Amino acid sequence: MFFTLLRQWVLTPINHYRLFHNFVRQDFFAQFSASVGGLLWLFMTPVVHIVIYAFVFSYIFQVRPLQEFGETRFVIFMMIGYLPWFAFADAVGRSTSLLLEKAPLITKVVFPVQIIPVVGTLVPYLTHVIGFVLLLLYLAAQGYLTVLWVFLPVVFFLQFLFTMGIVAILSALCVFLRDLQQLVALGVMVWFFLTPIIYPISMISDPAIQNLFLLNPMHSFVNFYRELILLGEFSMINFQIIVPVSLLSYLLGGWVFMKIKQAFGDVL
Repeated sequence: MFFTLLRQWVLTPINHYRLFHNFVRQDFFAQFSASVGGLLWLFMTPVVHIVIYAFVFSYIFQVRPLQEFGETRFVIFMMIGYLPWFAFADAVGRSTSLLLEKAPLITKVVFPVQIIPVVGTLVPYLTHVIGFVLLLLYLAAQGYLTVLWVFLPVVFFLQFLFTMGIVAILSALCVFLRDLQQLVALGVMVWFFLTPIIYPISMISDPAIQNLFLLNPMHSFVNFYRELILLGEFSMINFQIIVPVSLLSYLLGGWVFMKIKQAFGDVL
């Protein structure tokens, strides 16, 4: 039974490809259906974010370049962590309403419900990967490009799997515990400040506290991106953390979702 549920979860996008493709296309373009700019916002939004943060940190706070990252400007250091985090936070933030918004569909139509958290994770990642790619193109033009960048899609995919597991659990539990909507929003905000995105880990002088950050998987993701892109180094310790954590989150989240999905119709 355990492996049967996992197999159904893992093979969902393949076994129900046409339905999965339609859901992704519908949810992705629904973000821009009523806007004048349309898909242009996919490019404008990250550019505006980068410009604003560059102005604030470079000209207002006048934050100095970070020596441990090769005298990299702080705004570049921050955006390398912020853009992948934004994809993660957007997907997790939406997770609590995924099944609630699809309640009429779930209760009236027989279809593989497990498609919803997969689509609910993929669409935010497709949306925010544009900004990350634009930043990478800029850094490549600045001379940061190395052969180790071939690992970036792998790490981004692992982060996607890690996020999907969390989205699956939260979307399922929120059917029974509606208060999770407020708790998740608060938790994402706390998680943001506990992840060294707007500050370098070197600001924490106590090595024991620095080691505690290894318990935060998003710290390992963010740090891996920065060392890979800015220093051209493959962080083995961070890679050894994110691989098992991502797979565990993806499989455990999928199993929990598949285990309790039969009760959704009774509650919704």
